[in-house]
Amino acid sequence: MFEGAPTIAQTIQLSVAPVFLLVAMGNLLNVFTGRLARVIDRSRKLTERHATTTGVEHSRLVEELRVIARRMRVINTAILFAVCGGLVVCILVSLLFLQYAAGFHLGVAVSLVFVLAMLFLLLSLGMFLYEVRLATHAILIPTEYLERN
Repeated sequence: MFEGAPTIAQTIQLSVAPVFLLVAMGNLLNVFTGRLARVIDRSRKLTERHATTTGVEHSRLVEELRVIARRMRVINTAILFAVCGGLVVCILVSLLFLQYAAGFHLGVAVSLVFVLAMLFLLLSLGMFLYEVRLATHAILIPTEYLERN
């Protein structure tokens, strides 16, 4: 029997957790791009109305466009962090297999790369939270629609 089989199996087992992290980051990217698409669609509708509005309605429209522009920047930053995190996870898995294949002792490097991946995940989630907060604060429901006395 091949002597390296248990070590390969252990390496694959060690790689499973980072691969789950990679899947999670992929799912986050799906959510982020969906939100970005919705924001872009909204901005297109508002820019079509821009020339036809005046007064208070125009001011509200411009303010909403400013918030939308800010949301797009925040979502793009979240996407950047998630992609960087995914790349770092790929490096992590590669380091685990390199450690096995070449016999290097890369424990410290693997640990640092894992921490970096977690940092990118944290940053992308933080930007996502910020974007959601921007979106919820930007929704202005006219008081007359609330039917309060």
